[in-house]
Amino acid sequence: MKVHFKITVALAATVRQDLHRRHPFAHERVGFISAGLSADGDDLLVLARDYRPVADQDYLRDPSVGAMMGPNAIRGALQWAMQAGIALFHVHSHGGRGFPQFSGVDIRENAKFIPDFFKVAPQMPHGAIVLSSDSARGQMWVERRRAYLPITEFTEVGMPTRHWSAA
Repeated sequence: MKVHFKITVALAATVRQDLHRRHPFAHERVGFISAGLSADGDDLLVLARDYRPVADQDYLRDPSVGAMMGPNAIRGALQWAMQAGIALFHVHSHGGRGFPQFSGVDIRENAKFIPDFFKVAPQMPHGAIVLSSDSARGQMWVERRRAYLPITEFTEVGMPTRHWSAA
């Protein structure tokens, strides 16, 4: 199965700009991208729609990670997914250029909380994306109890349009 994630250049710039803002104590910022879905056989096209940052007060102090979301952040994201019937992608940035990698902590924590979105929006896939300044890498779950799939292609649509394979 191929998974292709598309986002407008403008929305990608908004996400990157927000994720680069300083936080009073967290070392990085996180947020959520909502998306729609189109399927063609086994291939999935994920179309990014909107972005919501995690509010400053919804971070927990945890020196063992770059950013730790508190229960209000998760609850808000779950409510958004349930009410809008959307696919939801947790997003953060590792900065730099080139293909970013999920850290071991990212992989472990994604596997813990991303499948919970199926409790409120089981009809849509959900996932996680890590950005660099010019690229991205992603994971997507299509069912709660199955392993994630890599997002194999990304496209930023606009001027200029950018496309890369990330699997």
